Amino acid sequence: MIEEQKIREKVFSSLREFYRKKSDKKFVTGLSRVQYAGAIFDDREVIAMVDSILNGWFGLGKKAREFESMFSKYLGVARTVLTNSGSSASLLALTALTSPDFRGHLQKGDEVITPAMTFPTTFNSIIQNNLVPVLADVELGSYNINPEDFKKALSPKTAVIFLPHAFGIPNEMDVIMDFAEDNDLYVIEDNCDALGSIYNGKKTGSFGILSTCSFYPAHHITMGEGGAVSIRDNDVNFHRIIKSLRDWGRACYCEHDETNPNGACGRRFDFKINGIHYDHRYMYTHIGYNLKPLEFQAAMGIEQLKKLPNFVKKRRENFRALYKEFQKYGEYFLLPSWPFQSNPSWFCFPLTIREGAPFSRREITFFLEKNGIQTRLLFAGNILRQPAYKNIKCRIVGKLENCDKIMKDSFFIGVYPGIDEEKMTYVVSKVEEFMRKY
Repeated sequence: MIEEQKIREKVFSSLREFYRKKSDKKFVTGLSRVQYAGAIFDDREVIAMVDSILNGWFGLGKKAREFESMFSKYLGVARTVLTNSGSSASLLALTALTSPDFRGHLQKGDEVITPAMTFPTTFNSIIQNNLVPVLADVELGSYNINPEDFKKALSPKTAVIFLPHAFGIPNEMDVIMDFAEDNDLYVIEDNCDALGSIYNGKKTGSFGILSTCSFYPAHHITMGEGGAVSIRDNDVNFHRIIKSLRDWGRACYCEHDETNPNGACGRRFDFKINGIHYDHRYMYTHIGYNLKPLEFQAAMGIEQLKKLPNFVKKRRENFRALYKEFQKYGEYFLLPSWPFQSNPSWFCFPLTIREGAPFSRREITFFLEKNGIQTRLLFAGNILRQPAYKNIKCRIVGKLENCDKIMKDSFFIGVYPGIDEEKMTYVVSKVEEFMRKY
């Protein structure tokens, strides 16, 4: 055992040296790219992952439980369940509300209010659960639904509000939660773009009955891939439903315990199906999936979560630098806006080109990309314009004019912590170079 530990330390020492050398890589103007996002990690994450792998257990275990506890405490919620992606988290969250084991569960054909400017897999979870999306327009600048539009969207069949906090900008959660309570609606927050955002002193992801998060490399922290469903209230049954759906649909919810042949609960072989004794680990109470990540991903997530406050701080600093720059060109660009009682943890810097501007989105994004500055569009734009959704059953509120405008004229550039002062100076210089023509 002592010899094994010595070998581990040699491996860890080599990894530390590797990352010291790797961190010496310099930004070269004109050659290096300024990414819109990327994973920020060092030897601490890699050592944590390697240490987990060397323990010989790849399935979820102690590191996953530690991360789930830390993440719940950070958000201010009761429980968290790790998943293999934010997309899976959205599917699990909405599916959990349809479970017969959930009191007041959704029925086929119930309606879900959601914005038409959205990410596909957030939207897909509605369709996949045989629910009807009710699509509302968003406001330009905040890219979230105007709370007044919820009244227009409401019908006797409305059951859920599923809200992304677009690009880190919190929705007006006090108004929305009051509306949901008055109309007996469930609220799910898609917090994938907004980890660390604050509204009225509370973290986004802690308002709705459920919230989802993504740990894809473009987001605020990463596990390479990964996601989570967080549960606001300490509802043991709800927690078990989500874990069952994630873990093949099986009935057993005990932590794995090889030392006890009758399971951690001591009742593993006492259950029956149609009078036949059956191992509880192979009883299935839901039509589920396998949507679990791996233990070493959770080990990485623990180290990332420790760095999250600094990541959020840097994102806000980069956002302020870009906001100051683009204020000069307010006649051409609609700048991002956010509720006065909020403090966004910015995913990106979104922009919409105003009507009458002397250049198009294609012209400015092509210029930036040609100069090594990554740009992206606002996800699906108006999702009903996308080919996959031509024939879906849905209900539309209004004309979705702003979502169409976003589809034509909006884009974003990065604010992630990998953009240091040198890179930001370069981005600003290229924006100024482009705008000098106008």
